[in-house]
Amino acid sequence: MSQSRREKIESMLKDDPGDVFLRYSLALELEAAGEWEAGIDILQELARAEPPYVPAFQMAAQHLVAHGRTEDARRALREGIEVARSQGNAHAAGEMAELLMSLGEAGE
Repeated sequence: MSQSRREKIESMLKDDPGDVFLRYSLALELEAAGEWEAGIDILQELARAEPPYVPAFQMAAQHLVAHGRTEDARRALREGIEVARSQGNAHAAGEMAELLMSLGEAGE
């Protein structure tokens, strides 16, 4: 029986547990499998890593919105915009700013 994509990612992570892209990929696989809380946990770890992994902020925000946690998503986006700008990633900062505006600044 062939391995699922998730199993392949988990196997590769055993060899290289610090691989940021593999961890990000696993978070997406967990979300797809309905294990969204575990996926968000990984994304938040990546966002707190040194250096922070910028794509994790937007993806965490999208997952949080999908599960009704809009205020948490806004927080992730605000922080992600700051980090992206500090890393010189204007494109990512712009994408996160657009998502933040689409959510509205105020609470529900």
